[in-house]
Amino acid sequence: MEEITDALDRAAPEHFTQDLPKSAQAQMRALVKAAKGDKKAVAAALGVDPNTVRRYLTGRRKHPRSALREALVRELQKVWQPGIRRKARNQAASTGGITVEVRAYFGYTAPTGTTDEPRLRPLTVHLPPAYAERLFAAQDQGASDQEMREIMAEGFQEIYFKDGGRAAGLKVEFTGIQAIDVSY
Repeated sequence: MEEITDALDRAAPEHFTQDLPKSAQAQMRALVKAAKGDKKAVAAALGVDPNTVRRYLTGRRKHPRSALREALVRELQKVWQPGIRRKARNQAASTGGITVEVRAYFGYTAPTGTTDEPRLRPLTVHLPPAYAERLFAAQDQGASDQEMREIMAEGFQEIYFKDGGRAAGLKVEFTGIQAIDVSY
């Protein structure tokens, strides 16, 4: 599961200036347009047969089942208004940073010893633009969720746990995400 990538994708719709298309046909048309006409890629992303995509495009099918309806919205949010999304991400990476609300297990390694049992912590931390830039760059390069966790753990380590210089030598491990939300 790509928890951090999904959280970053879920944050983008708050910046959209237009609503997503309402009808399944219009949603399918927008996805195919974003995929540059590749109906097979759209079908694979939605988990349906390419013929199903064609049926919705021609209007022969109009009312998707709930799983397909959710997949349409999820995939459309990833590609909707790319210019607005890019602008919001650039602003977060240059001046604003990101706010991460997470409920996860954090383990520690410090010069005085380690904790054998990571503790569950609910945290809300504002990460500065440098970490936002690194996360967005890693996402654009197709980094694994583990690599994204390491970047985010470093951010939590420096901003929250070390608090600007306190606890030198502390290393934080970020595991067992139960819930995560990102806003920028």
